[in-house]
Amino acid sequence: MIDKVKGLAVLGSTGSIGRQTLAVVRALPDRFRAVALAAGNNAALLQQQVKEFQPQFVFHTVKADIEGCEFMPMEEMAAHPDVDVVVSATPGGSGLEPTLAAVKAGKDVALANKESLVTAGGIIMEEAKANNARILPVDSEHSAVWQCIEGEKTPPTRIILTASGGPFRGYTKEQLAAVTAEQALKHPSWQMGKKVTIDSASLMNKGLEVIEAHWLFNMPFENIDILVHPQSIIHSMVEFADGSTKAQLGCPDMRLPIQYALTYPERLYNAELPRLDWSTIDRLDFEPPDMDGFPCLKLAIEAGKKGGTCPAALCAADEIAVASFLSGHILFSHIAVIIERVMTKHEPIFIAQPTIKDINTIDAWARDTAIRLTLGDEPCL
Repeated sequence: MIDKVKGLAVLGSTGSIGRQTLAVVRALPDRFRAVALAAGNNAALLQQQVKEFQPQFVFHTVKADIEGCEFMPMEEMAAHPDVDVVVSATPGGSGLEPTLAAVKAGKDVALANKESLVTAGGIIMEEAKANNARILPVDSEHSAVWQCIEGEKTPPTRIILTASGGPFRGYTKEQLAAVTAEQALKHPSWQMGKKVTIDSASLMNKGLEVIEAHWLFNMPFENIDILVHPQSIIHSMVEFADGSTKAQLGCPDMRLPIQYALTYPERLYNAELPRLDWSTIDRLDFEPPDMDGFPCLKLAIEAGKKGGTCPAALCAADEIAVASFLSGHILFSHIAVIIERVMTKHEPIFIAQPTIKDINTIDAWARDTAIRLTLGDEPCL
């Protein structure tokens, strides 16, 4: 029996995850209500969403007037009494403060913003525990791990995150240096925002997921593996002490993990969600990732293992480098070069046990450093 309709704050409502979250709300109107919507500068789409879902509160960076809604900062939205679940789906570092505000308020957080846990995992998980807040993973890989361990009385001994390999699987270094933004934005399996799509093409995304898995499931980095699985049907696997392995399978559609996070512990019928057609699946392939060809993966895992402010510097540098690639200022292969140079410069100012203030300071420093590198003030390319 339904106690009440859940009130949602969808942070990043005009992005890929936000739009797919609202598609779930649209399909299950008796279960969810969009209390608050937050967007960047896509005011036109936000206006359409407001008209359809009629939220109480809105946030947007352009600050255009939206009739019938109260303008509210994301941190206040995330902690509002009418909000039961915060969908944290803003891109990059903008998700950290709202996610932290949500867990401090004891809210359930359907987490799609990688950078929150990557840069401040220890702080967020500690605050979540202290305030009885639940982190409900939305990433398909972490949702898969979550579903595999649900109901088990003993924790897994190993996590295997799968990766499609992106559009450039099997490319040589010479080929990677020549790829265009248009090519990089054509992901073979998933429909995502531009930043995440480029991170998937460079395998940075998978490195960030390793760090997330470390925090979400309290798993040592040494016990988290990556397998390239181009069909994107197995979303992750877990291995247990007795050698048994469980896998979660499904169509590559983000509405599936989004709905699971929102309806947990229930599984609800949704006519809009796709089903696997087993008669068309003739093979499931696996191969190790190319760590040399895709150095962003190695850089991310190294930053996660070092901890402290390293992940914050990594994420900030990656945001700037990806934006520079998309604007045509650097080559695809230069993304890793920029990040590595920033990480080297970060070593003398590394902080082992950072506060949120420290993380924000390093974030700003790393962005500025990466910008100087991409613009040639400190030429490295």
